[in-house]
Amino acid sequence: MEKNEKLERTALHIKYMVSIRCKMIVKSELDQLGLQYGVVELGYVVVIGKMTFEQRDQLQIALLKSGLELMDDKNALLIEKIKKVIIEMVHYADDLPKIKNSIYISEKFNVGYPYLSNLFSTVTGITIEQYILIHKIERVKELLLYDKLNLTEISNKLNYSSVTHLSSQFKKVTGITPGNFKQIKHELKNNKIVNISSSNVILSKKYNKGSN
Repeated sequence: MEKNEKLERTALHIKYMVSIRCKMIVKSELDQLGLQYGVVELGYVVVIGKMTFEQRDQLQIALLKSGLELMDDKNALLIEKIKKVIIEMVHYADDLPKIKNSIYISEKFNVGYPYLSNLFSTVTGITIEQYILIHKIERVKELLLYDKLNLTEISNKLNYSSVTHLSSQFKKVTGITPGNFKQIKHELKNNKIVNISSSNVILSKKYNKGSN
């Protein structure tokens, strides 16, 4: 029985949890309730082990005092569905929809976009459009690494108005241009260390002794 409880996972979605300070508050409240937790990200936390209704109520009361709020399962599920639709749209569809993202997502759920957008940003701390942008840039990286499409073809595939627009957004998210990204990819083959993330790119070089 104890082993099963250790394997149990409860995902809790929390409104207004949009900063590192909020994460610290949530961790503190979980610790005070004696609840173990694994993943703690902006907008949600995974509780490990059995969580009683009483503990959930106590957590809700404690979070409300700090301006946070547990979401009901219905809204939490909706957030996850929105993320899934965006990921499938950007990463797995042959081409992005030709209609506006707001219309596409709204039609998927048969719910007004303002409601979906407000709920999403309140919980995650970023807008739906920002979430889409992050995944589009990740998709651009993948396509650049595959090296099967040139930048113009990638731009068309992901519905950018121009290569310039794509390059501008790519640099805004990563800190470098697509051309620099491809250069880093090639330099990786020459035993250089590369650390690439959605927010920044760091390239550090290892030189052999005696090299110029």
